[in-house]
Amino acid sequence: MAMAGRIRYTLPLFHRLLRANSLSAHTHRSTLPQTLIWPDLSKNYSTASPKKEEKVKVPLALFGGSGNYASALYLAAVKGNIMDKVESELVDLVQASKRSQLFSQFTKDLSVPAETRVKAINGICGQAKFSDLTKNFLVILAENGRLKYIESIAKRFVELTMAHKGEVKATVTSVIPLPPQEEKELKETLQEIIGQGKQVKLEQKIDPSILGGLVVEFGQKVFDMSIKTRARQMERFLREPINFDSL
Repeated sequence: MAMAGRIRYTLPLFHRLLRANSLSAHTHRSTLPQTLIWPDLSKNYSTASPKKEEKVKVPLALFGGSGNYASALYLAAVKGNIMDKVESELVDLVQASKRSQLFSQFTKDLSVPAETRVKAINGICGQAKFSDLTKNFLVILAENGRLKYIESIAKRFVELTMAHKGEVKATVTSVIPLPPQEEKELKETLQEIIGQGKQVKLEQKIDPSILGGLVVEFGQKVFDMSIKTRARQMERFLREPINFDSL
């Protein structure tokens, strides 16, 4: 009960702080070089319409190897109108990897011959009834020894799908789950900040090490009002030498 009381005390402070620090929402769009869009990924999903195909763009500019792979898969998934299915399949595969130490080791072991990796991936995708697009993508990763990056790629892919849907992820960390009413109030406050046209997707994390209070990560900002952080700030303040001349 005492812990719940601390959360209730902290939430109004968060509402005021968040409203005073409204986030600027600038969406960056960029197209991916055609050299990164493999024919294997999109050949089965070409439009049947004789009209000129509308150019698809990624809603976020992602960088690095994982970003490039995720962007290429996103473009093919949107063209094939199976974005949600591909997202679900990637998330399922990552979860399966976390549950199976053997499969996790398999994705990271580069000593396994490429043909063995490809055969195993084809078998897994067949049993899971994955789409051809996801299967072809995973085969490419297997052939190039990039399966070990699947979790990172899946995470970046989800970032793209959220941006596509106009969703903004916010993470709130506390020592116990927020009561439903307080979670609702926090979500409404965040929704006021981002305005119309986007939707807040709130994720709760439990971390007893913060001792109490809340930590909210939203966009590029972190609002840390945990007891642990405030205790450290107080400790640093008490350790600072006192300048008696200024008294």
